[in-house]
Amino acid sequence: MADNVKPRVKVPSKASAGDVVTLKTLISHPMESGQRKDKDGALIPRSIINRFTCEFNGALVIDIALEPAVSTNPYFEFDAKVDASGEFKFTWYDDDGSVYEDKKPIEVA
Repeated sequence: MADNVKPRVKVPSKASAGDVVTLKTLISHPMESGQRKDKDGALIPRSIINRFTCEFNGALVIDIALEPAVSTNPYFEFDAKVDASGEFKFTWYDDDGSVYEDKKPIEVA
């Protein structure tokens, strides 16, 4: 597990039925490619977020595969249509098997 990994998401708390809302996500992560060396010349092990998903009430909204060239602290902004109240679930998958999650509710009037 990478040190100091912190997922953050921004979801509107309310929307009207049929609205398209903007979701913003950022995860603090070093994203080591496995090609850099430390001060002693040893390779720093690869540690990247290799996949990001978002679900709304269990239905997949977005599924992104990330490659080693992605910068540290990957940020994603995307839109989703909401027809009912529910919960967004955001999941980041790390090379080392770690999984980071965050959930945010939205109320639809």
